[in-house]
Amino acid sequence: MRSHLLNDTTAEQYRRSVTDGVERVAAKLATTDRPFTGITVDALSPRIDEIDLDQPLHDTTAVLDELEDVYLRDAIYFHHPRYLAHLNCPVVIPAVLGEAVLSAVNSSLDTWDQSAGGTLIERKLIDWTTERIGLGPAADGVFTSGGTQSNLQALLLAREEAKTDSLAELRIFASEVSHFSVKKSAKLLGLGQDAVVSIPVDHDKRMQTVALARELERCAQDGLVPMAVVATAGTTDFGSIDPLPEIAELCEQFGTWMHVDAAYGCGLLASLKNRDRINGIERADSVTVDYHKSFFQPVSSSAVLVRDAATLRHATYHAEYLNPRRMVEERIPNQVDKSLQTTRRFDALKLWMTLRTMGADGIGQLFDEVCDLAREGWKLIAADPRFDVVVEPSLSTLVFRYIPAAVTDPAEIDRANLYARKALFASGDAIVAGTKVGGRHYLKFTLLNPETQASDIAAVLDLIAGHAEQYLGESLDRAS
Repeated sequence: MRSHLLNDTTAEQYRRSVTDGVERVAAKLATTDRPFTGITVDALSPRIDEIDLDQPLHDTTAVLDELEDVYLRDAIYFHHPRYLAHLNCPVVIPAVLGEAVLSAVNSSLDTWDQSAGGTLIERKLIDWTTERIGLGPAADGVFTSGGTQSNLQALLLAREEAKTDSLAELRIFASEVSHFSVKKSAKLLGLGQDAVVSIPVDHDKRMQTVALARELERCAQDGLVPMAVVATAGTTDFGSIDPLPEIAELCEQFGTWMHVDAAYGCGLLASLKNRDRINGIERADSVTVDYHKSFFQPVSSSAVLVRDAATLRHATYHAEYLNPRRMVEERIPNQVDKSLQTTRRFDALKLWMTLRTMGADGIGQLFDEVCDLAREGWKLIAADPRFDVVVEPSLSTLVFRYIPAAVTDPAEIDRANLYARKALFASGDAIVAGTKVGGRHYLKFTLLNPETQASDIAAVLDLIAGHAEQYLGESLDRAS
């Protein structure tokens, strides 16, 4: 079995195997004519269930043949212009190249003696990002697995900086459309169920600062501790951006940690024309960024950034076998000193390869294109009497629903939209997401592919309307 170990004696086998895999994926990408085959769980499960993992095939060609049958053929391909569902971006080639390199070398970014240059590359990218944000000379951060982990770590730091022995006194303020990870983090951090105070949003789905001020004042009057305000720069459902400058003023007034969840909106840091949409982010105490959302990076690639590097000490634990305290005095850079994770992939290499190949302007141009597309899409939907669109896009998300002319029952309209989404997914012709607004079912386009055109949006709208009309026609037939 040593023949399968990657080393100096198997380098040629490695080259052949990886090349074979790359060629198969490339062929699949070149011939994919829709984002999904429409295969069902019931159809795919038996093919995987019948595989006996205790009986290996002993040959990578045979394994790739099998993989074609159980995965590649029916995978959901985010690169297709009619994948319009979740915050999944198509990825850029330099980043995929970086993924291949980091997987083969397999550096672990917890300590210097496992990564060497990898540590310095990650630190350089952290500095680059904090400079783009404008956090100041004392800023720092670390790469994470994603926005949920970044938010958790940021709120951990906020909890420790709040300096109270009573967790029951702590309160976190976030908009009613903030990411679920805020409440999840509160639970993981040992806070009470009432710890997260939900702040209402305005018509544009932005946090109402008047309501935030009122809740902060109430918190002080009740003798509670305002641990953190979580502002969102790109909500998952609407792409809305909270009024960051006004929130920063309130945080300063009440002595509250300001965290900005920019997992989605971080692409504006590279934008050539829309950077001002996140003005105020430079006043945050911590920021979440997901490069794997709007920097066109493969999963995972995220980071948490802080204004004051000293606050990262709250995540530090020294183990004698790994990062003893003496290493700090010796100025040995161990990233585990800043991270919630120990073993950690060299995900930073993907962004490094991207910046060194395309430059920040290249990334920003791509993100600007999808923001422009969202504006075109909004005009299309707003002018179409078959649909109701919720808000003008701040980033690249459109939330809307089909409204039939002859049906007024909101519950029946809900069912028609749910059916249209499921039928579209089953067809494989396009994939859209869904959410609720005011208790009613809506559909969602998350536009992150610069290859998507307004004509794709128009075509998918027609498909949605067709499926909804089919459902309503069948519903009327059943009722008659």
